[in-house]
Amino acid sequence: MRKLLVAFISCSFVLLANAQDALTVKDYENAESKMGYNTQKYVDRGNVSPNWIPGDKFWYRVLTPTGSEFVLVDATKGTRAVAFDHEKLAASLSSATSKKYTGSMLPFQVINFSADGKSITFRTDGKQWKYDLQNSSLAADTTKLLENAQRSGGFGRGSRGLEVLSPDRTKSVFIKDYNLWVKDIKTNEQKQLTTDGVKDFGYATDNAGWTSSDGAILRWSPDSKKIATFRQDQRNVGDMYLASTNVGHPTLRSWKYPLPGDKEIPMIHRLVINVEDAKIIMFNIPPDPHRASLSDDISSSGTFDDIDWNPDGTEVAFLSTSRDHKQEKFRIANALTGEVREVFEEVVPTQYESGWGAINWRYLPKTKEIIWFSERDDWGHLYLYDATTGKVKNQITKGNWVVTRLIRVDEKNRLLYFMASGTQPENPYFSQFYKIGFDGKNLALLTPGAGTHSVSFSPSENYFIDTYSKPDVPSVTVLRDMNGKQITELEKTDVSRLKTAGWKPPTPFSVRSANGKMDVYGLMFTPTNLDPNRKYPVVDYIYPGPQGGSVGGWGFSAARGDHQALAELGFVVVLIEGTGNPNRSKSFHDAYWPDMSTNTLPDQIAGIRQLSQRYSYIDTTKVGIWGHSGGGFATAAAMFRYPDFFKVGISESGNHDNRNYEDDWGERYIGLLTKNPDGTDNYTAQANQTYAKNLKGKLMLAHGMMDNNVPPYNTMLVVEALTKANKDYDLVVFPNAGHGFGADSPYMMRRRWDYFVKNLLGKEPPPNYKPETKTDPRNGGQLAF
Repeated sequence: MRKLLVAFISCSFVLLANAQDALTVKDYENAESKMGYNTQKYVDRGNVSPNWIPGDKFWYRVLTPTGSEFVLVDATKGTRAVAFDHEKLAASLSSATSKKYTGSMLPFQVINFSADGKSITFRTDGKQWKYDLQNSSLAADTTKLLENAQRSGGFGRGSRGLEVLSPDRTKSVFIKDYNLWVKDIKTNEQKQLTTDGVKDFGYATDNAGWTSSDGAILRWSPDSKKIATFRQDQRNVGDMYLASTNVGHPTLRSWKYPLPGDKEIPMIHRLVINVEDAKIIMFNIPPDPHRASLSDDISSSGTFDDIDWNPDGTEVAFLSTSRDHKQEKFRIANALTGEVREVFEEVVPTQYESGWGAINWRYLPKTKEIIWFSERDDWGHLYLYDATTGKVKNQITKGNWVVTRLIRVDEKNRLLYFMASGTQPENPYFSQFYKIGFDGKNLALLTPGAGTHSVSFSPSENYFIDTYSKPDVPSVTVLRDMNGKQITELEKTDVSRLKTAGWKPPTPFSVRSANGKMDVYGLMFTPTNLDPNRKYPVVDYIYPGPQGGSVGGWGFSAARGDHQALAELGFVVVLIEGTGNPNRSKSFHDAYWPDMSTNTLPDQIAGIRQLSQRYSYIDTTKVGIWGHSGGGFATAAAMFRYPDFFKVGISESGNHDNRNYEDDWGERYIGLLTKNPDGTDNYTAQANQTYAKNLKGKLMLAHGMMDNNVPPYNTMLVVEALTKANKDYDLVVFPNAGHGFGADSPYMMRRRWDYFVKNLLGKEPPPNYKPETKTDPRNGGQLAF
């Protein structure tokens, strides 16, 4: 009997120990409750997407605790009110359809106002209805709505799928068999514009290696009579190959994908086409490398980047970017003859960029001037050039801050409107909206309010909507005039239900860089039930740039990926914007140029150590790291180069050897590939497989086998090196997934949680947990994963 009792007690202790060393399904469900698809449904009155109608009016739909509400704003009068009586409309619709509706849960999300503003139309269940706002009557409506009659504000250009619409919306141009065709929108009549386009030497074709489409890349002249485009020669460019996984013969995908050091890269022959008579005017310059001042994707704006027409369509201003991005030539072409005039050039020792997310130069033909962007004084600023002489007339903006995006040029009043970062002491990444004169005088802040701002404009450009927030402070949205005067407050995000549901905001912080010379900023996520007397392992999420960063946007969000979810499982999760990332000074951005393999890692380590001195619950003996794409590259580098600090890593879709990644990225941020006497090159020492033998901790590699951005053989090179070095590693492959894993993303997230729980936290995860996205009934559809 005593033996049985001892055995029972021993077994009980084993079961108790096992229970303490394991996480449960309930633990994972609690973590998943912090994902965006579970938290966003508790955010009320948090988003304003304006739909402008004539007379500087707009409507928007906002989510409320019980459903949604349609709001109508008259900017001229400064009024804001519900767009209609929701309960009366619901009653009328219920009566007409024999279905029960309430005013807060109407079965549509889009409305269209009549020209006189006295009625609205909407669609539900495949039927269109007209609702009279004066007498509250509802009737079936067979009127065809005008396409794009109501739209959001901004300065975009119209398009119809793969076709590019003319400014007057009477014609569209598209590609067919590598040639350009024009279509009359009214009659549908089509006419061929070019005849000699062939495969890999076609007109207006889109291929940046890592991104492409079948849409035509061109820019219409303002008078809708000409197009500026190019003929892209990639006949001798090397191919990339991917093969599908399926039963039977695989499908082989191949396309032109140049690599650093390749002798042949895509070249563009610039030209203008007179649409009426299909006359082609070639520019009298050699072809340019497939490059642009933002990247090699010369269609990042949806049209043809680095092109600016004059109003009458007789001139085209454009930039020619060198292969290594160190030289920018500003040129003006005669659209009638093809003659090109060199205006000026800017040469930099590292790499030139014209802004972040938008091109910041403009040609002003009326006054023969150019607005130019440069970081020549170590900060990104605007300059005024004489387009005739190519000389600088004056510097427009100056100071220890950055013009990130030139939004509007008012030539008549000689004013510039732009977004800038670095003007708020709290955080240099907070963005604000300004205006300034061409002469550099009368700088005016148009968006007061602490935090980072985003703006959108009325079609008349007389008003703009300003939304501002911080990572830990919900957004406020107001309507302003172009002098920054507040017309009315539109919405103030309500997170009271979110807090009740257990939401905890991230903690913003700043620490010193590894060299001790600069402040770097980040966010920290901790468990909602944080015990300050415990020690928590650290998970460092990294995206090293240099074109982006770990934090990404600095505005409010109810969830940022799975960072808070992972923290709930027992970790401190940190995101650090290290040196080498953009939106600061040029020297900050170029901190480790041309050694991209530094990957901000010294700053990550220094930052985590400083945080551990500030917060005693951070355990620097248990540090994990993970990232995707550039972050996958950085994660493997961390595990191989700092194996005593980083103990567990998860590297997803990493560009581990930039000789095997598209040419522009490496040649821009590392430089042109040059051979060394010993047969190596300047890229060799930056390749992760070179250091795989140093691995000490636990490493998981993951890649989609149909990744056309970072080809999967980048990860296979690391796999091969680890195998040869006799190192243990884990590998997850998604046979038919692309760069971001798509439908396989929830599975990857679960595997990521399991890997850190088991190898960093030292506990067993629940077997085969399956994340489940939820729907928000207010939107009638599933939220994105």
